Amino acid sequence: MTVSTVIPPGDDGWFKSSFSPNQGTCVEVRFAEGLAHVRNTRDRSGPMVAFDRAEWEAFLLGVWNGEFEMPA
Repeated sequence: MTVSTVIPPGDDGWFKSSFSPNQGTCVEVRFAEGLAHVRNTRDRSGPMVAFDRAEWEAFLLGVWNGEFEMPA
């Protein structure tokens, strides 16, 4: 998997899960240029990472399968 830090142009098109609280404790996602850009809501001008479609889909399938549950 290749993960690269990117700064996409503009500040439009970002969204977060409807399950996220409004205290800024979540991440935001933006789809552009064939990539899923991810950033921290609390640091919107900070670093962002980008995943291509195959990487993003593998991540989503892992989430669906419970592979990323937080340890107790």
